[in-house]
Amino acid sequence: MALVNHPAGTVLHAPAVEVPEFARRYANLAAADFGARVLACSDQWFAAAERMLQASEPVFIVGEFDDHGKWMDGWETRRRRNGGYDHAVIKLGLPGVIKGLDIDTSHFSGNYPPAASVEACRSDGDPDERTEWVEILPAASLGPSAHHFIAIDDARDWTHLRLNIYPDGGVARFRVYGQPACDWARQDPAALHEVSALAKGGRVVAYNDAHFGVPFRLIMPGRGVNMGDGWETRRRREPGNDWCIVELGHAARVDSIEVDTAHFKGNYPDRISVQAAYVRHGTDQSIVTQAMFWDALLPEQKTEMDRQHFYDKTMLRDLGAVTHVRLNIFPDGGVSRLRIWGRLAD
Repeated sequence: MALVNHPAGTVLHAPAVEVPEFARRYANLAAADFGARVLACSDQWFAAAERMLQASEPVFIVGEFDDHGKWMDGWETRRRRNGGYDHAVIKLGLPGVIKGLDIDTSHFSGNYPPAASVEACRSDGDPDERTEWVEILPAASLGPSAHHFIAIDDARDWTHLRLNIYPDGGVARFRVYGQPACDWARQDPAALHEVSALAKGGRVVAYNDAHFGVPFRLIMPGRGVNMGDGWETRRRREPGNDWCIVELGHAARVDSIEVDTAHFKGNYPDRISVQAAYVRHGTDQSIVTQAMFWDALLPEQKTEMDRQHFYDKTMLRDLGAVTHVRLNIFPDGGVSRLRIWGRLAD
């Protein structure tokens, strides 16, 4: 447990844990940063339910109290004396297919819920009494002050979740890892689209290394806020180069590319290139092999630190419609954002 001085007292951080593949590969669809919010909850006497959607890691501040008792970094309900259980309804920031959950009870040791379940629905508006909920996680046991990573095998995409805790207690963070879904039928086929964007269904397929950063942040909206908001590899001590493969949300004819090295100054790549292909068949693993032989969409280009690099049609090779791109960095380093702009193809 790490300790840090704080004006209100000593701050305790939870120890590092082993994170499963789904939590490294997919975005947290329930992050407040994406606009996720709590629509309703049965109770939040000790700590507001909105706190469990924060991106920051939960902390425990020794000696911090408020009018309701001990201040806790998460959602905490009163002790139930009349039966039943507590719940919170959450609107996902990005609707999508859920790959896994993390019900984190960090710092809730004598006040954690013994069990929890999760239901989901798809709704254009806020759920009401007519909404049909589907259980995607049956009641599962929880323990004190720990992450509870649970893989979900369900191909449907959802807009809202209901977290049920039995019977009461506290949850520090509720994270919902998944693949955002985009309804392309509602998109203008003649417009220029950022087809690599996470919100448009863009997906990181594979990467060879991500020692210092999380690859899916490459396709996040906006510019990176700091050096941790991007993809960064270790220092390469052998020949070769690092790479990351992104599946576009829709097949497109590429019009322009942006590679942003924001905040990467002493560790930006010396050069970059982009390969691309229209992939009709194969698994993610077979795509990794195929990608070695894809044609160059953007030949090698020198890069600069902390800068947006733009490449228009005059610099790109015409490969026709593509579904996947591979960003190559030479030999290693960090990239904040990758944006592929194109016009939709059949």
